[in-house]
Amino acid sequence: MKEYLNNIRFEDPWLLLLLLLVPVYIYYIRKKSKQKFVTFQISSIAGFSGKIPAKIKWMRLLPILRISAFVLIVIAIARPQTGFSNKKISSQGIDIMMALDVSPSMYAIDFKPNRMEAAKVAANEFIDSRPNDRIGLVVFAGEAFTQCPATLDHEMLKAQVETADNWYLKDGTAIGDGLFMAVNRLADTVNLSTKVIILLTDGVRIGGKYSPVDAANAAKQLNIRVYTIGVGTEANAPIPVIDKNGRRIFELDPRISFDEPMLKDVSNLTGGQYFKADSKEKLSEIYQQIDQIEKQKFEVDITQRYDEHFFYFALAGLLLIVLEIILTNTIFRSLT
Repeated sequence: MKEYLNNIRFEDPWLLLLLLLVPVYIYYIRKKSKQKFVTFQISSIAGFSGKIPAKIKWMRLLPILRISAFVLIVIAIARPQTGFSNKKISSQGIDIMMALDVSPSMYAIDFKPNRMEAAKVAANEFIDSRPNDRIGLVVFAGEAFTQCPATLDHEMLKAQVETADNWYLKDGTAIGDGLFMAVNRLADTVNLSTKVIILLTDGVRIGGKYSPVDAANAAKQLNIRVYTIGVGTEANAPIPVIDKNGRRIFELDPRISFDEPMLKDVSNLTGGQYFKADSKEKLSEIYQQIDQIEKQKFEVDITQRYDEHFFYFALAGLLLIVLEIILTNTIFRSLT
């Protein structure tokens, strides 16, 4: 019985609100029964046995039958059902490689606290928003390095993002090498129709074996979309450097801006999109936009099987109504 009650559901549960009429009806018949009593005075109670006739006692059964019938009919029209519903949801994950520029200019302080830290925060927020995707990280300066292959272990990946730096890389900005390494890492993955690279840089190509356009063509051959993000303000930004005396000082970045035409060419060539980030907040918004563009595909397979129990409740309610009519017109006829 307990298991039955746990599995029961109603197709039209809002009809159960009609049961709120039951206490209203009980209040009505109690008030009506009090109005039937008449007060009168007699000189003696001799001849009264003090016992209430059995018919009057059992007459209380009529409103109980009526209320029970009403409750059963309401339950019936609400269509009680038992059974099960299975929902199978399958998602098609995406393989994503983030190619992050870690050259010294990424430590410019036009973002708070600097471009590098702002990029790391935005990247980790993006990782948290994609729990079903394999995501990896390639870093580049004068050369490229795979900081983390594409993985579902996002906590480990975020730790690798936090430790990303340029101390073990040659100086420069090998954008093409970073993009090409990201392409190679995605080329190794199988059985996924959607592959994406997010390339973030604040500079122009300085050094490296491959041009960004050649790397973009390689991505295009593998149906990999590349989203490019140019980071930095229009004005020259202070960059921390170490002088000949070993002191940390700031110098103005001699470049006016990053290579925006090149970033647009790379994204257009691969079917991606170019974004420009001139603040920490704008950078976070860009990652959110990419998250919305590259939505996962879900397939939902729902199996439902429910048995209707309308008949049993309706039959029980009708039987009680018939019983009340029979009792009212036979045994209790003289009292109603």
